[in-house]
Amino acid sequence: MSEKKILGEIYLGLDIGGTKCAVVVGDASFSILKKIAFDTRTERGYQSILDEFKVHIHTLLDEFSAYQLKRIGISCGGPLDSKKGMIYSPPNLSGWDNVPITKIFSDEFGVETAIQNDANACALAEWLMGAGKGTSNMIFLTFGTGMGSGLILNGKLYAGTNDLGGEVGHIRLAPDGPVGFGKAGSFEGFCSGGGIAQLAKKMVAEKLNADKPVDFCPSLDLVSEIDAKMVFLAAQTGDPVANEIIGISANYLGQGLSILIDVLNPECIVIGSIYARNEMLFQPLIEKVLQREAIPSALEVCRIKPAELGESIGDFAALCVAIYEDKF
Repeated sequence: MSEKKILGEIYLGLDIGGTKCAVVVGDASFSILKKIAFDTRTERGYQSILDEFKVHIHTLLDEFSAYQLKRIGISCGGPLDSKKGMIYSPPNLSGWDNVPITKIFSDEFGVETAIQNDANACALAEWLMGAGKGTSNMIFLTFGTGMGSGLILNGKLYAGTNDLGGEVGHIRLAPDGPVGFGKAGSFEGFCSGGGIAQLAKKMVAEKLNADKPVDFCPSLDLVSEIDAKMVFLAAQTGDPVANEIIGISANYLGQGLSILIDVLNPECIVIGSIYARNEMLFQPLIEKVLQREAIPSALEVCRIKPAELGESIGDFAALCVAIYEDKF
């Protein structure tokens, strides 16, 4: 009986989210060959969710049976321990307490399994194949629901002593302000979807109580419905209050970026989600702050860029966790 011919190696990426999960199969050139997505439904418990992952993985391995599985990579919200391969009770994954995630999949599929928190995984993706490709020192900022960060330093992912490297959202930028990362006036408070919504609600309520008109929210009864998307849509039409809110966020974004530039001297800072969708509103404002605050020679060698991978970043991030060890 002739030996089965192996056509090449494949990698699996597992993206674990509080709402959606996905398994992707890809190759060393970062090409995604197939994806299977499913609803997380956290109420059924982590064991059922992991069992569904296993079913989909077996399906993909059957389909790509002519290829050899090299490694599995996992992207998941923290807290977690990438060295021990443990997930420790992420806020969006109720009941995921002390889950030995890498051992579970290594035992099942017989290959090395690696995990990174989602910000680090996204940093890998933007560095290996996105806006930071070709750099040795890059910072990735999520700027989505929260403000997370991943650091690429001297050509390697830097996760810190216990996977807390890059938690820039916790930096306090003002004595008071919107709350993010459990801290009022934090980087995340001023520069995240949740924080911008808090800031907008406060400012709009103050203006309406002072009988000042707010076109995108004309009534106090509607203040509770304000979210970041509403603010940005209004700003794009020239609404002065919306632009004032974004101006405050941009000012603190510039301050936060200046700190990162001064401390880490990166070649590139890649910013995702809200910034990437609204770069035209932010860029001129943050540039003024950077010129004022950052070390000129450090600013001169640093580019501020929107993330390039868009809505697909979660898929590529998980795949990049799997591929990373082979690349570096």
